[in-house]
Amino acid sequence: MSSSSTEKQRQCREILTKAVCGKGRKYSTGTHSVTPSHHSLTILGCWVMNHVYKAVKVGETVEVNGSYEVNIWYSYNNNTETTVQKETVKFNDSVPLSYYDSNCRGDVEVTARVSQEPHAVEAKLAGGKIIIIVEREYSVEVVGETKLCVVVCDKCNDDYKEEFYVESFADPDEFDEFDPDAFID
Repeated sequence: MSSSSTEKQRQCREILTKAVCGKGRKYSTGTHSVTPSHHSLTILGCWVMNHVYKAVKVGETVEVNGSYEVNIWYSYNNNTETTVQKETVKFNDSVPLSYYDSNCRGDVEVTARVSQEPHAVEAKLAGGKIIIIVEREYSVEVVGETKLCVVVCDKCNDDYKEEFYVESFADPDEFDEFDPDAFID
């Protein structure tokens, strides 16, 4: 087979498509201070609810901004009465991208997924205030337009045989060992 015949068989084509151009994940903790309405109290419980957030790409990071409500249940008046105090807390987490292809073009779509919902891991009294520690974790993706280069063969015709292509370009046994979860952060 001549080299011009080989070139004709294996030409490259560029395909424009949307693809994941960046990924990242971040675990963080936040410490919040709440001034209770009553004194001489005992903390009975603490939980986080009404969590809302949005994600925006800023340079090569993704900013996750949002808020949640911290609810502190405590007793007071010598443990004869209880109440729940609610505080809305705002947060901003800068998630670094562990992978980012700066060649993506056009407008990008940024998505954030909660890997771990915000939850209180500790609530304690300190100097007349209630100190709450909240954990949270987010995974982010940046999707943009990118260009793929694919090999094009002129062997396609009505007698298309899948075996020819699989055997010509890949070892079929490699697909048995393929783990798609290995590529997910």
